[in-house]
Amino acid sequence: MVSLPEHLNLTDYCLAETATSDGDKIAMRVVGGADTETETWTFGQLYDAILRVAAGLQAMGLQAGDRIMIRLNNDSDYALVFFAAIAAGYVALPSSSQLTTEEAEFLLADSGAAAVALSDDLPLDHVPDGVRVIRPADIAALKAHDPLPACAATRADDPAFLIYTSGTTGRPKGVLHAQRNVAGRAPMRRDWQGIGPDDVMLHAGAFNWTYTLGVGMMDPWAVGAGTVLYNGPRNRCIWPKLIAEHGVTLFAAVPTVYRQLLAYCDIGEHDLSTLRYGLTAGEALSTDLLDAWRDATGKELFEALGMSEISTYISSGPRTAIRAGSPGTAQAGRSIAILPTEGDPTPLPAGNVGLLAVHRSDPGLMLGYWNRPEEEAEVMRGDWFTGGDLASIDAEGYVWFHGRNDDVMNAMGYRVSPMEVEAVLGTHPSVGEVAVTELGVKDSVSVIAAFIVPLDVADADAGQILAHAHEHLAGYKCPREVVFVDHLPRTANGKVKRRALPEMIRQ
Repeated sequence: MVSLPEHLNLTDYCLAETATSDGDKIAMRVVGGADTETETWTFGQLYDAILRVAAGLQAMGLQAGDRIMIRLNNDSDYALVFFAAIAAGYVALPSSSQLTTEEAEFLLADSGAAAVALSDDLPLDHVPDGVRVIRPADIAALKAHDPLPACAATRADDPAFLIYTSGTTGRPKGVLHAQRNVAGRAPMRRDWQGIGPDDVMLHAGAFNWTYTLGVGMMDPWAVGAGTVLYNGPRNRCIWPKLIAEHGVTLFAAVPTVYRQLLAYCDIGEHDLSTLRYGLTAGEALSTDLLDAWRDATGKELFEALGMSEISTYISSGPRTAIRAGSPGTAQAGRSIAILPTEGDPTPLPAGNVGLLAVHRSDPGLMLGYWNRPEEEAEVMRGDWFTGGDLASIDAEGYVWFHGRNDDVMNAMGYRVSPMEVEAVLGTHPSVGEVAVTELGVKDSVSVIAAFIVPLDVADADAGQILAHAHEHLAGYKCPREVVFVDHLPRTANGKVKRRALPEMIRQ
């Protein structure tokens, strides 16, 4: 296990050393559209700006441990506010710009945030009394504040950031991480990324995604490496161009991005000689995609398995050989096991299928769920945390995924609760009954599908129902398919059998 100091501040851990010893080294490049100049930040400039924003936040009178929600656009201000909040001793709450107003307002209320950093074009209809609103113009003023002399002297177990994820209930739940999270990521930096100070990381995600905040920023900066992020117009073929132009050595994305690159882009047009390999997480990597990437680039593609509660903890990498169909082995220093789905939490022998678990002593593991003790109790079994994945571990330590033990869906790397989607669709006036599940379409690709029993078949209109979903849900939570049926499959007790839904199409 990683040895932790008594005092640890995540922002300080990531930036202070390199900002002091090699302040002119490039920490971050933000590349925009064709007419936009690339934004370049050295470690010294980045750390100074973060300490200035942190000092400005403290001057607002916020209390240590207060939550600061971030609802900003995809630009460097997002990173500054996130790391500044932590530097000042507050709890950063990143949120997706894709969230609808009502979804964002739920996070604001549920977290009890004391402040919200809010872009002008991402409004909130209702901000509770007493919640401080920080606009982009305010952030500009904060950057001019006298900087803090140093980051807050937080302890390793003090809270650092709060992220919301879908679970087995109809509303997202907050996952609270400690300052020690950044030290707990050391095994993934070593065994999955193999990242060092001479690397340049390109991440395909937006600033507001925790995959980007972690792999695209925390991890490179923690070892003194640089990062490249893109916030220009949507362009699925931009990535090889950026790799060539910025000497990128590591590229991180979800499998869908690699699939699109191979399907729609001429990768051979660009010089990828600096790229050592690709990194992928968020969705299962199919054997076909792995083989196609190798054939097209001559590079490896290292997969990792993780979750919001601990990030990635199982992976292949430069020190762990790829076995197609497996995400890899436990990263060195991690303790994992397969537990029975019910009963005594004694680890099962190799080859048995059960709940994939990680030991509760892992420093990368969350502190717990925000104000959800019942749900927290469900995933903590003795000395182990279980996230709901069914898997087996072979004699050589490779993990083999066998699906979920619950109905949580995976959409483009995001976990989505079917009950959250069903609750929204059920409010449409033409919907009588509804059940939502993942529907496999091709090559390990799945989409969210809604199976609906309409109140009146003559009034059933899939377009209207999808429009209703987009009005109330983030785009990645919305169904791609609507299937009208005359009944939903149920158990003897009347519970919907979501796993039986795809069979209704085949029949």
